[in-house]
Amino acid sequence: MTITAEQVRELRERTGAGMMECKKALVAAGGSIDAAIDAMRKSGTAKADKKAGRVAAEGAVIAKTSHDHHTGVIVEINCETDFVGRDDNFKHFAERVAEVALASKLSDVAVLSAQPIEPNSATTIEQARAALIAKVGENVQIRRVELFTTDGKLVSYIHGGRIGVMVQLTGGDIQLGRDLAMHIAANNPLVVSSDKVPAELVNKEKEIFSAQAATSGKPPAIIEKMVEGRIKKFLDEVSLLGQPFVKNPDISVAQLLKQNNAQVQHFVRFAVGEGIEKQTENFAEAVMAQVRGG
Repeated sequence: MTITAEQVRELRERTGAGMMECKKALVAAGGSIDAAIDAMRKSGTAKADKKAGRVAAEGAVIAKTSHDHHTGVIVEINCETDFVGRDDNFKHFAERVAEVALASKLSDVAVLSAQPIEPNSATTIEQARAALIAKVGENVQIRRVELFTTDGKLVSYIHGGRIGVMVQLTGGDIQLGRDLAMHIAANNPLVVSSDKVPAELVNKEKEIFSAQAATSGKPPAIIEKMVEGRIKKFLDEVSLLGQPFVKNPDISVAQLLKQNNAQVQHFVRFAVGEGIEKQTENFAEAVMAQVRGG
């Protein structure tokens, strides 16, 4: 029997399942879309896949460090709505994932998901995630995990459960690390120092500044100096060391570190849902889709 692309497309739209799952279901159902939907719903394939395909751009960021501050993890776990993001079941799951990641020193999501959710438990993180999806009725995803190890110190800061920062520091103390993490959460620098700004980004900004300066009518030598000044300002704005310290704007972060005989080796800043394109759903179309898939 020949299954057409149009049949597969319609079944995907009505169930949210993957292309191969739809094709297999249609073959098994003799080409009947309604029969394929019934079979997929009975097996749970349509329901699970439809949730897995929904955009999860809410959720939480969790950061954990070891007692000696030499090991740390920062994790983003997503759900579909802020309501579920505040749910105790979701929060408990997110905390356990971060704790397991720290204890096992794992950052690969697939490998981490195969670990027990609780010590000596037969239930894996992936199984707990599936159970949580069934309980809260939303897609839940472990989006990313970053692991840190250092001979210096790691300090984390979480702002409102939605922005998390991990700072790798040498010298200074825990309070300094926390102040720096809070600064990074607020000011969102791209890199530690200006020499780490990608060349393509610098060149792009230089092109823009040059085009803007060219309209000033000033001599080329003056324009060159204007562009150089704006590039320097740009580099300070996007690098941690060049930014005014958020708790004392009279000094830069570089000056703060010098005063404390400290250095920032690395940092990571996670914000919930950053880079995820949220879908804007038409309510009438959504209702009709449910009726058609009913």
